[in-house]
Amino acid sequence: MAQADNDTIFALSSGTLPAGVAVLRLSGPRAFEAAVGLAGELPADRKAGLKTIRSRNGLVIDQALVLAFPGPGSFTGEDCVEIHLHGSRAVVSAVYQELEAIGLRLAEAGEFSRRAFENGKLDLVEVEGLADLIAAETEMQRRLAVEQGFGGQSALYMNWAERLTRARALIEAELDFADEDDVPGSVSDMVWAEAGDLYLEIEEHIASAKAGEIIRDGYKVVIAGPPNAGKSSLLNALAKRDVAIVTEIAGTTRDLLHIDIDMEGYLVRFFDTAGLRDSADRVEQEGVRRAKIAIEQADLVLQLEEIDSASKQILDEVRAEVLRVGTKVDMRGPSARYDLTISSQTGDGLEELRSLILEKLRKTWSGSLVPNRRRHLQYLQEASNFIAEALNGRELDLRAESLRAAASSLGRITGRVDVEQLLDVIFSQFCIGK
Repeated sequence: MAQADNDTIFALSSGTLPAGVAVLRLSGPRAFEAAVGLAGELPADRKAGLKTIRSRNGLVIDQALVLAFPGPGSFTGEDCVEIHLHGSRAVVSAVYQELEAIGLRLAEAGEFSRRAFENGKLDLVEVEGLADLIAAETEMQRRLAVEQGFGGQSALYMNWAERLTRARALIEAELDFADEDDVPGSVSDMVWAEAGDLYLEIEEHIASAKAGEIIRDGYKVVIAGPPNAGKSSLLNALAKRDVAIVTEIAGTTRDLLHIDIDMEGYLVRFFDTAGLRDSADRVEQEGVRRAKIAIEQADLVLQLEEIDSASKQILDEVRAEVLRVGTKVDMRGPSARYDLTISSQTGDGLEELRSLILEKLRKTWSGSLVPNRRRHLQYLQEASNFIAEALNGRELDLRAESLRAAASSLGRITGRVDVEQLLDVIFSQFCIGK
Protein backbone atom coordinates (compact mmCIF):
# COMPACT_ATOMS: atom_id res chain seq x y z
CA MET A 1 0.00 0.00 0.00
CA ALA A 2 1.35 3.42 -0.96
CA GLN A 3 2.36 5.56 1.99
CA ALA A 4 1.67 9.28 2.37
CA ASP A 5 4.46 11.54 1.17
CA ASN A 6 4.05 13.80 4.21
CA ASP A 7 4.60 10.99 6.70
CA THR A 8 7.60 11.31 8.97
CA ILE A 9 9.67 8.17 8.56
CA PHE A 10 12.54 6.54 10.42
CA ALA A 11 14.94 3.66 9.88
CA LEU A 12 18.35 2.37 10.81
CA SER A 13 20.94 3.70 8.34
CA SER A 14 23.91 1.75 9.68
CA GLY A 15 24.83 -1.93 9.55
CA THR A 16 23.46 -5.08 11.10
CA LEU A 17 22.97 -5.17 14.86
CA PRO A 18 24.59 -5.62 17.28
CA ALA A 19 27.24 -3.02 16.48
CA GLY A 20 29.32 -0.38 18.20
CA VAL A 21 27.08 2.40 16.87
CA ALA A 22 23.60 2.36 15.34
CA VAL A 23 22.69 5.42 13.25
CA LEU A 24 18.94 6.09 13.28
CA ARG A 25 17.64 8.51 10.66
CA LEU A 26 14.36 10.45 10.86
CA SER A 27 12.94 12.47 7.95
CA GLY A 28 9.77 14.47 7.49
CA PRO A 29 7.76 17.34 8.93
CA ARG A 30 7.68 15.87 12.47
CA ALA A 31 11.33 14.81 12.63
CA PHE A 32 12.40 17.65 14.93
CA GLU A 33 9.31 17.27 17.13
CA ALA A 34 9.98 13.55 17.56
CA ALA A 35 13.66 14.12 18.31
CA VAL A 36 12.82 16.72 20.96
CA GLY A 37 10.47 14.20 22.57
CA LEU A 38 13.33 11.71 22.80
CA ALA A 39 16.31 13.95 23.56
CA GLY A 40 14.99 17.27 24.79
CA GLU A 41 16.43 20.47 23.29
CA LEU A 42 18.28 19.77 20.06
CA PRO A 43 21.84 20.96 19.44
CA ALA A 44 22.57 23.72 16.92
CA ASP A 45 21.91 22.80 13.31
CA ARG A 46 24.50 20.37 11.90
CA LYS A 47 26.31 20.22 15.24
CA ALA A 48 26.55 16.99 17.20
CA GLY A 49 25.35 17.06 20.80
CA LEU A 50 25.47 14.35 23.45
CA LYS A 51 21.93 13.80 24.68
CA THR A 52 20.11 11.42 27.03
CA ILE A 53 17.42 9.49 25.16
CA ARG A 54 14.31 8.96 27.28
CA SER A 55 10.99 7.19 26.89
CA ARG A 56 7.67 9.04 27.17
CA ASN A 57 7.51 8.21 30.90
CA GLY A 58 11.01 9.56 31.49
CA LEU A 59 12.99 6.32 31.69
CA VAL A 60 16.52 6.50 30.30
CA ILE A 61 16.97 4.41 27.14
CA ASP A 62 20.50 5.42 26.12
CA GLN A 63 22.95 8.27 25.65
CA ALA A 64 23.44 9.27 22.02
CA LEU A 65 24.87 11.88 19.68
CA VAL A 66 22.08 13.84 17.99
CA LEU A 67 22.41 15.93 14.80
CA ALA A 68 19.67 18.05 13.22
CA PHE A 69 19.59 18.91 9.51
CA PRO A 70 16.87 21.42 8.57
CA GLY A 71 15.42 21.06 5.09
CA PRO A 72 16.13 21.67 2.31
CA GLY A 73 19.80 21.34 3.29
CA SER A 74 19.59 17.65 4.12
CA PHE A 75 19.94 14.33 2.32
CA THR A 76 16.21 14.06 1.61
CA GLY A 77 15.51 17.80 1.33
CA GLU A 78 13.21 17.51 4.37
CA ASP A 79 13.90 18.13 8.05
CA CYS A 80 16.17 15.25 9.10
CA VAL A 81 17.61 14.05 12.39
CA GLU A 82 20.34 11.49 12.98
CA ILE A 83 20.56 9.77 16.36
CA HIS A 84 23.80 7.82 16.95
CA LEU A 85 22.81 5.19 19.50
CA HIS A 86 24.75 2.31 20.98
CA GLY A 87 24.23 -0.59 18.58
CA SER A 88 22.19 -2.85 20.83
CA ARG A 89 19.08 -4.57 19.50
CA ALA A 90 17.27 -3.73 22.74
CA VAL A 91 18.20 -0.02 22.56
CA VAL A 92 17.13 0.32 18.92
CA SER A 93 13.90 -1.60 19.56
CA ALA A 94 13.01 0.66 22.49
CA VAL A 95 13.54 3.82 20.40
CA TYR A 96 11.50 2.31 17.54
CA GLN A 97 8.60 1.72 19.96
CA GLU A 98 8.71 5.34 21.13
CA LEU A 99 8.68 6.68 17.57
CA GLU A 100 5.83 4.41 16.46
CA ALA A 101 3.82 5.40 19.55
CA ILE A 102 3.82 9.07 18.52
CA GLY A 103 2.77 8.33 14.93
CA LEU A 104 5.98 7.98 12.95
CA ARG A 105 6.38 4.96 10.70
CA LEU A 106 9.24 2.72 9.62
CA ALA A 107 10.61 3.71 6.20
CA GLU A 108 10.08 1.44 3.22
CA ALA A 109 13.07 0.11 1.28
CA GLY A 110 14.80 2.99 -0.52
CA GLU A 111 12.32 5.59 0.74
CA PHE A 112 14.94 8.08 1.98
CA SER A 113 16.63 8.04 -1.43
CA ARG A 114 13.28 8.29 -3.19
CA ARG A 115 12.42 11.41 -1.20
CA ALA A 116 15.86 12.83 -2.06
CA PHE A 117 15.05 12.27 -5.74
CA GLU A 118 11.55 13.73 -5.51
CA ASN A 119 12.91 16.81 -3.72
CA GLY A 120 15.62 17.38 -6.33
CA LYS A 121 18.54 16.41 -4.10
CA LEU A 122 19.56 13.46 -6.30
CA ASP A 123 18.72 12.37 -9.83
CA LEU A 124 18.17 8.76 -10.84
CA VAL A 125 21.74 8.24 -12.01
CA GLU A 126 23.05 9.53 -8.68
CA VAL A 127 20.60 7.32 -6.77
CA GLU A 128 21.80 4.27 -8.71
CA GLY A 129 25.41 5.29 -8.15
CA LEU A 130 24.77 5.61 -4.42
CA ALA A 131 23.35 2.08 -4.37
CA ASP A 132 26.39 0.82 -6.29
CA LEU A 133 28.75 2.61 -3.91
CA ILE A 134 27.14 0.92 -0.91
CA ALA A 135 27.38 -2.46 -2.66
CA ALA A 136 30.93 -1.94 -4.00
CA GLU A 137 33.34 -4.73 -3.09
CA THR A 138 36.37 -3.80 -5.20
CA GLU A 139 38.32 -0.60 -5.78
CA MET A 140 37.22 -0.29 -9.40
CA GLN A 141 33.57 -0.77 -8.45
CA ARG A 142 34.02 2.02 -5.89
CA ARG A 143 35.60 4.33 -8.46
CA LEU A 144 32.86 3.67 -11.01
CA ALA A 145 30.15 4.26 -8.39
CA VAL A 146 31.78 7.55 -7.30
CA GLU A 147 31.78 8.84 -10.90
CA GLN A 148 28.11 7.96 -11.17
CA GLY A 149 26.89 8.76 -7.67
CA PHE A 150 28.56 12.14 -7.19
CA GLY A 151 27.18 13.79 -10.32
CA GLY A 152 29.89 13.29 -12.93
CA GLN A 153 27.81 11.09 -15.20
CA SER A 154 24.67 13.19 -14.73
CA ALA A 155 26.61 16.31 -15.71
CA LEU A 156 27.67 14.63 -18.95
CA TYR A 157 24.09 13.68 -19.90
CA MET A 158 22.73 17.10 -18.88
CA ASN A 159 25.39 18.80 -21.02
CA TRP A 160 24.34 16.71 -24.01
CA ALA A 161 20.67 17.54 -23.41
CA GLU A 162 21.48 21.27 -23.15
CA ARG A 163 23.38 21.14 -26.43
CA LEU A 164 20.38 19.53 -28.10
CA THR A 165 18.09 22.16 -26.61
CA ARG A 166 20.35 24.94 -27.90
CA ALA A 167 20.42 23.41 -31.37
CA ARG A 168 16.65 23.09 -31.40
CA ALA A 169 16.25 26.67 -30.20
CA LEU A 170 18.30 27.88 -33.15
CA ILE A 171 16.10 25.90 -35.53
CA GLU A 172 12.94 27.27 -33.90
CA ALA A 173 14.34 30.77 -34.29
CA GLU A 174 14.99 30.18 -37.95
CA LEU A 175 11.49 28.78 -38.47
CA ASP A 176 9.52 31.33 -36.43
CA PHE A 177 11.53 34.53 -36.69
CA ALA A 178 13.09 34.34 -40.12
CA ASP A 179 11.79 37.83 -41.02
CA GLU A 180 13.27 39.54 -37.96
CA ASP A 181 16.30 41.71 -38.65
CA ASP A 182 18.12 40.67 -35.48
CA VAL A 183 17.89 36.94 -36.21
CA PRO A 184 20.86 35.61 -38.18
CA GLY A 185 20.31 33.98 -41.54
CA SER A 186 20.54 30.26 -41.95
CA VAL A 187 22.04 28.57 -38.90
CA SER A 188 21.68 25.08 -40.33
CA ASP A 189 25.36 24.52 -40.94
CA MET A 190 26.25 25.31 -37.34
CA VAL A 191 23.35 23.31 -35.89
CA TRP A 192 23.97 20.15 -37.88
CA ALA A 193 27.72 20.22 -37.39
CA GLU A 194 27.08 20.36 -33.63
CA ALA A 195 24.49 17.57 -33.87
CA GLY A 196 26.93 15.43 -35.85
CA ASP A 197 29.65 15.90 -33.23
CA LEU A 198 27.20 15.04 -30.46
CA TYR A 199 26.07 11.89 -32.31
CA LEU A 200 29.67 10.67 -32.48
CA GLU A 201 30.21 11.41 -28.75
CA ILE A 202 27.12 9.44 -27.74
CA GLU A 203 28.05 6.52 -30.02
CA GLU A 204 31.53 6.40 -28.50
CA HIS A 205 29.97 6.45 -25.03
CA ILE A 206 27.61 3.58 -25.97
CA ALA A 207 30.57 1.57 -27.26
CA SER A 208 32.17 1.78 -23.80
CA ALA A 209 29.17 0.11 -22.10
CA LYS A 210 30.88 -3.26 -21.96
CA ALA A 211 33.56 -1.78 -19.71
CA GLY A 212 30.92 -0.60 -17.23
CA GLU A 213 29.28 -4.02 -17.22
CA ILE A 214 32.62 -5.74 -16.55
CA ILE A 215 33.55 -3.40 -13.68
CA ARG A 216 30.12 -3.59 -12.06
CA ASP A 217 29.28 -7.28 -12.59
CA GLY A 218 32.75 -8.78 -12.92
CA TYR A 219 35.02 -10.09 -15.68
CA LYS A 220 33.76 -13.59 -16.54
CA VAL A 221 36.53 -16.13 -17.12
CA VAL A 222 35.31 -19.62 -18.05
CA ILE A 223 37.65 -22.58 -17.60
CA ALA A 224 36.73 -25.06 -20.34
CA GLY A 225 38.13 -28.19 -21.93
CA PRO A 226 37.87 -31.99 -22.03
CA PRO A 227 37.54 -34.15 -18.90
CA ASN A 228 40.66 -34.47 -16.71
CA ALA A 229 42.31 -31.43 -18.30
CA GLY A 230 42.87 -29.87 -14.86
CA LYS A 231 39.98 -27.40 -14.83
CA SER A 232 38.91 -27.98 -11.22
CA SER A 233 42.55 -28.09 -10.07
CA LEU A 234 43.09 -24.65 -11.63
CA LEU A 235 39.98 -23.26 -9.93
CA ASN A 236 41.22 -24.54 -6.56
CA ALA A 237 44.70 -23.12 -7.20
CA LEU A 238 43.29 -19.69 -8.07
CA ALA A 239 41.00 -19.75 -5.01
CA LYS A 240 43.82 -21.05 -2.81
CA ARG A 241 41.33 -23.47 -1.26
CA ASP A 242 39.37 -26.58 -2.25
CA VAL A 243 36.31 -25.29 -4.07
CA ALA A 244 35.86 -28.12 -6.57
CA ILE A 245 36.19 -31.88 -6.11
CA VAL A 246 39.23 -33.20 -7.98
CA THR A 247 39.52 -36.89 -8.96
CA GLU A 248 40.97 -38.88 -11.81
CA ILE A 249 37.45 -40.00 -12.76
CA ALA A 250 36.29 -38.31 -15.96
CA GLY A 251 33.06 -36.36 -15.54
CA THR A 252 33.51 -35.56 -11.84
CA THR A 253 32.40 -31.94 -12.36
CA ARG A 254 28.73 -31.92 -13.35
CA ASP A 255 27.62 -28.37 -12.61
CA LEU A 256 29.01 -24.85 -12.84
CA LEU A 257 31.18 -23.77 -9.93
CA HIS A 258 32.50 -20.26 -9.58
CA ILE A 259 34.69 -18.11 -7.38
CA ASP A 260 35.07 -14.34 -7.20
CA ILE A 261 38.59 -12.93 -6.90
CA ASP A 262 39.62 -9.31 -6.38
CA MET A 263 42.58 -8.78 -8.73
CA GLU A 264 44.10 -5.35 -8.06
CA GLY A 265 40.67 -3.79 -7.63
CA TYR A 266 38.95 -5.66 -10.47
CA LEU A 267 36.29 -8.29 -9.79
CA VAL A 268 37.13 -11.45 -11.74
CA ARG A 269 34.65 -14.34 -11.74
CA PHE A 270 36.17 -17.73 -12.59
CA PHE A 271 33.81 -20.52 -13.69
CA ASP A 272 34.70 -24.21 -13.62
CA THR A 273 32.68 -26.23 -16.12
CA ALA A 274 31.91 -29.85 -16.92
CA GLY A 275 34.33 -31.56 -19.30
CA LEU A 276 33.24 -31.14 -22.92
CA ARG A 277 32.56 -34.56 -24.40
CA ASP A 278 29.75 -36.75 -25.69
CA SER A 279 28.14 -38.74 -22.89
CA ALA A 280 25.13 -40.99 -22.41
CA ASP A 281 24.81 -39.83 -18.79
CA ARG A 282 21.84 -37.41 -18.60
CA VAL A 283 23.31 -35.51 -15.66
CA GLU A 284 26.64 -35.09 -17.45
CA GLN A 285 24.80 -34.01 -20.61
CA GLU A 286 23.12 -31.24 -18.62
CA GLY A 287 26.51 -30.20 -17.22
CA VAL A 288 27.94 -29.97 -20.75
CA ARG A 289 24.92 -27.92 -21.86
CA ARG A 290 25.46 -25.46 -19.00
CA ALA A 291 29.17 -25.32 -19.79
CA LYS A 292 28.40 -24.28 -23.36
CA ILE A 293 26.03 -21.55 -22.15
CA ALA A 294 28.74 -20.23 -19.81
CA ILE A 295 31.24 -20.20 -22.67
CA GLU A 296 28.80 -18.16 -24.78
CA GLN A 297 28.48 -15.57 -21.99
CA ALA A 298 32.19 -15.40 -21.10
CA ASP A 299 34.52 -12.44 -21.51
CA LEU A 300 37.53 -14.79 -21.65
CA VAL A 301 37.70 -18.55 -22.14
CA LEU A 302 40.64 -20.53 -20.81
CA GLN A 303 40.72 -23.60 -23.06
CA LEU A 304 42.59 -26.16 -20.97
CA GLU A 305 44.25 -29.24 -22.41
CA GLU A 306 46.76 -31.62 -20.91
CA ILE A 307 50.05 -31.00 -22.71
CA ASP A 308 50.59 -33.48 -25.58
CA SER A 309 47.39 -35.35 -24.76
CA ALA A 310 45.48 -37.22 -27.44
CA SER A 311 42.40 -35.02 -26.94
CA LYS A 312 42.76 -31.88 -29.06
CA GLN A 313 39.68 -29.74 -28.74
CA ILE A 314 39.22 -26.39 -30.50
CA LEU A 315 36.23 -24.32 -29.43
CA ASP A 316 34.27 -23.12 -32.44
CA GLU A 317 32.20 -19.97 -32.81
CA VAL A 318 33.13 -18.54 -29.42
CA ARG A 319 32.30 -14.86 -28.99
CA ALA A 320 34.87 -14.31 -26.27
CA GLU A 321 38.64 -14.32 -26.60
CA VAL A 322 40.09 -17.81 -26.16
CA LEU A 323 43.41 -18.45 -24.41
CA ARG A 324 44.84 -21.94 -25.02
CA VAL A 325 46.38 -23.24 -21.82
CA GLY A 326 48.49 -26.39 -21.56
CA THR A 327 48.26 -28.05 -18.14
CA LYS A 328 50.43 -30.35 -16.02
CA VAL A 329 53.66 -28.73 -17.23
CA ASP A 330 55.43 -30.18 -14.17
CA MET A 331 54.75 -33.68 -15.52
CA ARG A 332 54.69 -33.12 -19.28
CA GLY A 333 57.27 -30.38 -19.73
CA PRO A 334 56.87 -27.03 -21.53
CA SER A 335 55.35 -26.77 -25.01
CA ALA A 336 55.21 -23.92 -27.53
CA ARG A 337 51.88 -25.14 -28.89
CA TYR A 338 49.95 -23.20 -26.27
CA ASP A 339 49.52 -19.54 -25.33
CA LEU A 340 50.51 -20.48 -21.80
CA THR A 341 51.53 -23.60 -19.88
CA ILE A 342 50.76 -24.09 -16.20
CA SER A 343 50.84 -26.49 -13.30
CA SER A 344 48.16 -26.17 -10.66
CA GLN A 345 50.19 -28.44 -8.37
CA THR A 346 53.45 -26.44 -8.39
CA GLY A 347 52.02 -23.03 -9.32
CA ASP A 348 54.13 -22.75 -12.47
CA GLY A 349 52.56 -20.26 -14.90
CA LEU A 350 49.79 -19.11 -12.55
CA GLU A 351 51.35 -15.72 -11.95
CA GLU A 352 51.74 -15.27 -15.70
CA LEU A 353 48.08 -16.19 -16.12
CA ARG A 354 47.06 -13.57 -13.56
CA SER A 355 49.23 -10.97 -15.32
CA LEU A 356 47.62 -11.74 -18.69
CA ILE A 357 44.12 -11.34 -17.24
CA LEU A 358 45.06 -8.08 -15.51
CA GLU A 359 46.55 -6.73 -18.72
CA LYS A 360 43.26 -7.33 -20.50
CA LEU A 361 41.31 -5.72 -17.66
CA ARG A 362 43.44 -2.57 -17.60
CA LYS A 363 42.71 -2.10 -21.28
CA THR A 364 38.99 -2.49 -20.62
CA TRP A 365 38.49 0.59 -18.42
CA SER A 366 40.75 3.57 -17.88
CA GLY A 367 38.51 5.35 -15.35
CA SER A 368 36.41 7.31 -17.86
CA LEU A 369 32.65 7.80 -17.60
CA VAL A 370 30.84 4.76 -18.98
CA PRO A 371 27.20 3.60 -18.94
CA ASN A 372 26.90 0.66 -16.58
CA ARG A 373 23.20 -0.16 -16.52
CA ARG A 374 20.94 -1.53 -19.22
CA ARG A 375 18.46 1.28 -18.57
CA HIS A 376 21.11 3.91 -19.36
CA LEU A 377 22.10 2.09 -22.52
CA GLN A 378 18.51 1.85 -23.74
CA TYR A 379 17.91 5.60 -23.52
CA LEU A 380 21.34 6.47 -24.89
CA GLN A 381 20.59 4.33 -27.94
CA GLU A 382 17.21 6.05 -28.29
CA ALA A 383 18.88 9.47 -28.19
CA SER A 384 21.45 8.39 -30.77
CA ASN A 385 18.72 7.09 -33.09
CA PHE A 386 16.72 10.32 -32.82
CA ILE A 387 19.81 12.42 -33.60
CA ALA A 388 20.49 10.21 -36.62
CA GLU A 389 16.89 10.86 -37.74
CA ALA A 390 17.45 14.59 -37.39
CA LEU A 391 20.70 14.49 -39.33
CA ASN A 392 19.15 12.48 -42.17
CA GLY A 393 15.78 14.25 -42.29
CA ARG A 394 14.55 16.85 -44.79
CA GLU A 395 11.71 18.80 -43.17
CA LEU A 396 13.21 21.29 -40.72
CA ASP A 397 10.32 21.11 -38.24
CA LEU A 398 10.49 17.29 -38.15
CA ARG A 399 14.24 17.40 -37.66
CA ALA A 400 13.71 19.79 -34.73
CA GLU A 401 11.19 17.38 -33.24
CA SER A 402 13.76 14.56 -33.49
CA LEU A 403 16.23 16.68 -31.51
CA ARG A 404 13.55 17.27 -28.86
CA ALA A 405 12.93 13.53 -28.62
CA ALA A 406 16.68 12.90 -28.26
CA ALA A 407 16.92 15.39 -25.40
CA SER A 408 13.90 13.78 -23.75
CA SER A 409 15.55 10.34 -23.92
CA LEU A 410 18.66 11.73 -22.21
CA GLY A 411 16.44 13.32 -19.57
CA ARG A 412 14.85 9.97 -18.81
CA ILE A 413 18.25 8.61 -17.77
CA THR A 414 18.52 11.13 -14.93
CA GLY A 415 14.75 11.27 -14.35
CA ARG A 416 14.65 15.01 -15.02
CA VAL A 417 12.65 15.57 -18.17
CA ASP A 418 11.92 19.26 -17.72
CA VAL A 419 9.94 21.48 -20.07
CA GLU A 420 12.56 23.04 -22.30
CA GLN A 421 12.62 26.81 -22.11
CA LEU A 422 13.25 27.35 -25.81
CA LEU A 423 12.10 30.96 -25.88
CA ASP A 424 14.52 31.88 -23.09
CA VAL A 425 17.35 30.51 -25.21
CA ILE A 426 16.11 32.33 -28.29
CA PHE A 427 15.74 35.65 -26.47
CA SER A 428 19.19 35.46 -24.90
CA GLN A 429 20.91 34.68 -28.18
CA PHE A 430 18.96 36.77 -30.67
CA CYS A 431 17.51 39.71 -28.73
CA ILE A 432 14.05 38.93 -30.10
CA GLY A 433 11.18 41.00 -28.72
CA LYS A 434 13.36 43.85 -27.50
